[in-house]
Amino acid sequence: MMLGICEVNMKIHAVLLGILLVGGLAGCSTAKQQTVDADGDYIAPASIYTVMDSTSLVYTDVAAGAALNDHPLRWVAFVSHPVGQGLDYGINRPLYTLSSKMPYLFGYTSEDSMLDSQRR
Repeated sequence: MMLGICEVNMKIHAVLLGILLVGGLAGCSTAKQQTVDADGDYIAPASIYTVMDSTSLVYTDVAAGAALNDHPLRWVAFVSHPVGQGLDYGINRPLYTLSSKMPYLFGYTSEDSMLDSQRR
């Protein structure tokens, strides 16, 4: 029995959505860092300093706090980061520049201008 074009498209969309869902939930399956050992004693985190402490970077061993393979999609992010940068510089920023030239037509506000000026 032959499937119609709409049924094939729906199956493709369902498979792609399933792959996206599994990939998105993969981060939830990673092991949580243990704060109590088997005897019930407290295990201090890699850094006991707060983010607001100016010495936190000096006394924190970042490598001890996060393993290289602590998230299954880390290497996908490393590879896709340049793609995102290319899309930002190739599509997003030129669109902001175009919309800033005609603010009434595109709804470009002073807040958009401020955010655009703070980009690196």
